[in-house]
This record gives sequence, C-alpha cells and structure tokens, in this order.
Amino acid sequence: MNQTPLLAMLHTVPGLVSDMEARASDAVPGIRVLHYVDESLLRDTIVEGSTPEHVRRRLISYARYAEESGAQALLVSCSSIGEAATAARGFVSIPVLRIDAPMAELAVASGHRIGVLATVSATLGPTTRLVQAAATRQNRTPDITARKVDGAFDALRAGDRDRHDSLVLSAFLELAADCDVVVLAQASMARVVKQTQAGGPIVLASPDSGMSQLSTIFPSKDS
Repeated sequence: MNQTPLLAMLHTVPGLVSDMEARASDAVPGIRVLHYVDESLLRDTIVEGSTPEHVRRRLISYARYAEESGAQALLVSCSSIGEAATAARGFVSIPVLRIDAPMAELAVASGHRIGVLATVSATLGPTTRLVQAAATRQNRTPDITARKVDGAFDALRAGDRDRHDSLVLSAFLELAADCDVVVLAQASMARVVKQTQAGGPIVLASPDSGMSQLSTIFPSKDS
C-alpha cells in the first residue's frame, strides 16, 4: 500500500509557513506537510547569543511529536537553531533535516573565498560552523569571512524595513567584493540581495537548496 508522504516542519517565523509548504510541494508533488511554529525558540536563542539547553530539549520534543504523528522526516527551517536540530537526531528514528545543510555543501563546492552574512550573531555562528564542517567533509580549506550586519536586526524589529534593507545591501556589497560565494545565513535576506546587479559572486540562500534533501527521503514514484 502506498503511503502518502508526510513531512513535518518546525518554524520560528510564522510568515515562512506558506512559502515553505509551496517549496516542499514543488520538490515532492502530493506531499502533506505538518507545521510546528514556535517563535520563542528563536527569541530565546537570540537573547542567549547561542542555543540554550531548554531550546535543545524542546526541539527534541518537536522531533518526537513529528515521529509520533507519522511524519517521515522533520525539516527545521530556522538556521539559528540548526545545531539543536543536529543534536536531536539521536533521539528519534526519523531524519531531522537542517534547511541550510545543502547550502553549506554547495558553498564549499562553488568557491574558495566564502562570505557568510547574517543580521544576528545567533545565526552567524551556526551557519559559519556548518560551512566549516562541509569544508572538512569535502577535504577543502576555503577562506571563510563571517560578517554580522550591525543594526539591521534592530531596525527590522522596530519596523524600519527600509533601513534594514539598506544596511543588508551595503554589507553585502562590501563583502561580495572579496568573495566567490556569499552565503545568506537568513532566508529573509535573499529578497534584498536580488537588488544587486549580475556579474558578482554566487549568492546562496537556504530555501533554494534546502528542499533538495527531500528527494532522498521521499523518492519519486517514477524512480
């Protein structure tokens, strides 16, 4: 009997739900998606500056909820809590996927000078370490430059989207001048970078490549 593919997703930003579901449906036609949304996971991580232990415990709980609900995998869409997602894998029998894992592998394979850009330190650290781990697996030694866009997150939180976008774009252009590849640690930054002209470095955002992992969990019926 064919089982309808069921994917669970954990989000820390409610606005990502519809976009991520559409991307999953494009990657695996007919898939059903079960969404968990918990903004406090990101909030607490930003306050601490790294993933606190209680966030790690709660992510394990979400992984168990997904497993008990019949999902064949849990995809964590927040890069800031990606390391907690990795740690949760040992507590369930289903895969726990990080949205940014394929992006890191692609970055290392695409260039030697890699820039990592984020607006919060809580995301910059995990994404940089993920790229470093990908480099180790690929037996490469890239030059990695990590940069936080100072003031951008505070501007966005205050509702000043224009200032946020201006700061992100300025930091991106400065970083891009010395890079072959720029990794956007937060998916929300991609819309800003689209304003740049062609001819610059390769620009990678996690949603673009993150769904590629699903093909290994939910193979095509035609394959």
